[in-house]
Amino acid sequence: MVIAVDAHKIAYMALPKAACSSVKEALARLDPAAKVPPADQITPYTWHGIYPTKRFRPHRWEKYERPGWFRFCVVRDPIQRLLSVYTNRVLQFNELKNSRKLREGRDYLPDSLPVEPDPDFFFQHLEDYKRGSSSIKHHALGAWLFIGPTPLRYDRVYRVEELDELAADLSALSGQEVSFRRRNRSEQRLSLSDLRPETIDALRPFLSREYAHLAGYYDSPLG
Repeated sequence: MVIAVDAHKIAYMALPKAACSSVKEALARLDPAAKVPPADQITPYTWHGIYPTKRFRPHRWEKYERPGWFRFCVVRDPIQRLLSVYTNRVLQFNELKNSRKLREGRDYLPDSLPVEPDPDFFFQHLEDYKRGSSSIKHHALGAWLFIGPTPLRYDRVYRVEELDELAADLSALSGQEVSFRRRNRSEQRLSLSDLRPETIDALRPFLSREYAHLAGYYDSPLG
């Protein structure tokens, strides 16, 4: 599903863990077709209910590759994006504890897969956790599945560090003042240096592909 604000001819493809909650909220408040609930009814899931995150499909995107439309996405440093899966989805939202597959055990999962893993165990067994939790899988999939293959088909690709520029551009396009509220920010922080060398090695193939896909936006520190 393309997130489109027809009234202002703005089209956006969301990348999980790349400020998508904040961007969706800003677009919903611009979109006359969006049904924004009263403030006291807004939850962390409100904006994803209005604009579900779907994978990139070229045939769906073609509709917006016409004059007059502004097409954009937001990307994030691959390491920071992946680490936030643990700090946000595992620690903050306890999604492993809420996974029925993990609680009950399935024959395609290891027998002893803890629902409160430390970061090294989690990332060394990331593929198992993705099989055990649809939410973990969704947030840990490669960026190309959500924003498409290279060359990226957008008028502008913003890094999360450039949200102020995005706010200014959306304000100019809509004629309304746009600002971003940082939604769904991880309460705890984790850095690559906090992980064991063998954990980094386990993540290296995935991260190398991610940095190659986002070449020109982020440089890989992995060597």
